[in-house]
Amino acid sequence: MAHNHDNHEYGVSRRHAIERMIWVGTGVLWTVSGGVPKSLSLLGRAEAAMASAQTKPTIPIIVKDTTSLYWQVVLAGARKAGQDLGVNVAELGAQSESDVDGQIRILENAVASNPAAVVIAPAQFAPLGKPIDEAAKKVKIIGIDSAADSRALTSFLTTDNEQAGRIAADILAEAIKRTYADAEGDVALITSLPGIASLDQRAKGFKAQIAAKYGALDIVAEKVGDGKAATGSKIMMDLIAEHPELRGVFASNLVMAQGAALAVAENGTNKTGDKINLVGFGSDDDLVKFLKNGTIAALVVQNPFRMGYDGVKIALAASRGEQVPANVDTGANPITRANMSSARSQELLNPRIK
Repeated sequence: MAHNHDNHEYGVSRRHAIERMIWVGTGVLWTVSGGVPKSLSLLGRAEAAMASAQTKPTIPIIVKDTTSLYWQVVLAGARKAGQDLGVNVAELGAQSESDVDGQIRILENAVASNPAAVVIAPAQFAPLGKPIDEAAKKVKIIGIDSAADSRALTSFLTTDNEQAGRIAADILAEAIKRTYADAEGDVALITSLPGIASLDQRAKGFKAQIAAKYGALDIVAEKVGDGKAATGSKIMMDLIAEHPELRGVFASNLVMAQGAALAVAENGTNKTGDKINLVGFGSDDDLVKFLKNGTIAALVVQNPFRMGYDGVKIALAASRGEQVPANVDTGANPITRANMSSARSQELLNPRIK
């Protein structure tokens, strides 16, 4: 009996399958003739979309801070790459750059979802080393922006931050020379947080360039903040008060540049009444306004859109077993009042986010 019951069910299932094939075939014919019912047409499109989504590789991109403009531009670049290359891009990140533990958890969860590859901007150099080592045992890991204490990254895309620091030194020296006729006097460096490789490298490049090319410039202070613009403003005001002959400052990231610019806008001269030249790193609407009105002498600007786009592009290639470059320099660009209206500068100052 059981055998007969099985045969009966098989016959029914087979008949249903044949009927379904007839309905689907009829739907195809109606589609060709333009007479397909709306419900069948929508069903076909939905099934096609689901099939397409299932065949697309997924690549998470993990940034340091989803709230800042810089990282929003990185994510916009990754999103565009996903659209162009047929990749599901999962946009992930903490609420602040200091949330290292949160980023580690995000990385672990991303790897557990079995993606094609992972793109990550390590929040800090040392703490992210071992988590990246572990993640790379299961999937290709592409690093962007900041380095980590790991040799397991398949590829690393970043601004050459030492070169960016050297560029900052050159344009600060040039600004001081325009103001005072010679590149000489007291200068200072403000950085955002300790232990971040990209900031350490910018500081290294800045100090090395000053020492190598501008012997008459004296770095009288190197201040480290806490990642808050208000702290950057206070540091800048303290520098003005403590160093009466201060002639120039390099604020080595966006947040510190924002704070320092507010202080210079309020009091842009040293105790002897001479102008303080400020070079910032990064850009947003406020910094561009400060550049335009002369509060800021120059900005050193990265290309975060390219970093996000190429990060996903290289991750996809690596996931397919293709050869990819071990290191990619995404560039650092000096922008002054003189060149800020050029097409290239405008592309960097007003990146696409949507």
